[in-house]
Amino acid sequence: MSRFEADYYDRFYGGDGVHDRAKIDHLATAVHEMCAWWEVEPTSVLDVGAGPGLWRDWYRENHPSVKVTSTDISEYACEEFGHEHRDISRWRPRGRYDLVICHGVLQYPSRPDVEAAIDNIAAACRHVLYLEVPTTSDFDSVVDIGATDMAVHRRSGDWYRRRLNQHFTQAGAGLWVRNGGGVVLYELERTR
Repeated sequence: MSRFEADYYDRFYGGDGVHDRAKIDHLATAVHEMCAWWEVEPTSVLDVGAGPGLWRDWYRENHPSVKVTSTDISEYACEEFGHEHRDISRWRPRGRYDLVICHGVLQYPSRPDVEAAIDNIAAACRHVLYLEVPTTSDFDSVVDIGATDMAVHRRSGDWYRRRLNQHFTQAGAGLWVRNGGGVVLYELERTR
């Protein structure tokens, strides 16, 4: 049995969860508009670890012409919320997506699996990645431990950056642009 069953979703996406529909609406609006600022009009989106489908729902409501592929490792989430059953550490999409969303996923897999997941995400990303993953520092000082699943792997920001920098340039606020993906950043838009 997967740990990502109904009780997990009730606990972390119910009334006391860390992310709700209103917060994701704000975040999705900001991410989509930053893509537009960079002259990337997303026509295709991959949501890795889509959970209750809040990003997909936002796109359906606000940009219905955008093709969203939502995936999750949880059979429960796939059946309940209508995602494709995929494990990003073992699945490399055939196509590429203008925007890839990986929100609260990479803290769960083992080291070899998260390294494979990053490579697969990079292969799937044409232009922009939105990534949220708490680091060791976040767990020590930022994360709301009452609303966040703490049974995860804790890795440093530098650990993630070393792997992500092979494929992406960090633009801040969880946004990464694909190296060679056509997005041009000014020097001070980049975090390195």
